[in-house]
Amino acid sequence: MPKSKRNKVVSLTKAKKKDRQWKEGLITQVRNCAEEFPSVCLFRYHNMRNELFKDLREQLKDSSRFVMGSNKVLQVALGKTPADELRTNLSPLSAKLAGQVGLLFTRMSKDEVVAALEEVNEEDFARAGSTAAQEFKLSAGPLSNAAGPLPHTLEPQLRKHGLPTKLNKGVVELLADHMVCRAGQTLDPNQAALLRVFGVKMATFRLTPLAWWSSDGAQPQQQQLLLSRQQPHKAARECWRSPCSCR
Repeated sequence: MPKSKRNKVVSLTKAKKKDRQWKEGLITQVRNCAEEFPSVCLFRYHNMRNELFKDLREQLKDSSRFVMGSNKVLQVALGKTPADELRTNLSPLSAKLAGQVGLLFTRMSKDEVVAALEEVNEEDFARAGSTAAQEFKLSAGPLSNAAGPLPHTLEPQLRKHGLPTKLNKGVVELLADHMVCRAGQTLDPNQAALLRVFGVKMATFRLTPLAWWSSDGAQPQQQQLLLSRQQPHKAARECWRSPCSCR
């Protein structure tokens, strides 16, 4: 018997797609910033933390604007080819928009931007889906973290996250040695939760400058790619500061 089309289950939890109005708003924002600010920095973000990024926005609000969103929409806003680019030589920078990146429109100099971005280096707890930076193993016996012995109220939570534990006169004990994670392993929710309980931070929120475009009156500067695939951080620093490659 064919299914009735009347009794259709509609999920109310499905994420709403970004609509045309949102995309047009992002394009307008980019184009306004490109007219207002003389320089643009393309940067990559690692282990984004919204509160820390919000603080950086506040620090630089008098001289700069951060714009992040769909890379495809940002490319449309900047222009993909010399024929449709928003300003001269912006299309090569637009072509580099891939992965976890954003744009910083600014009135600061290149060196000032580098200094501001390199200051962002904040350790935090890794989240599920992140890569473990190191091995973390627990030994059998009473469990504690930097604050001291674990409270007995945590014991059910630890068992839920996969630790073989028990309460012994109010003390949380691990019944056998347990490998929480190995270096290079992709963390699952249980591993991420355990690392947080034991105060082990394996994620660092940082921003890496990738490319720079600047225009001084009628003489725009060609954007420069600042990273190599082999040594990204070293290459970024050298290329930003090199007198020959980044002018």
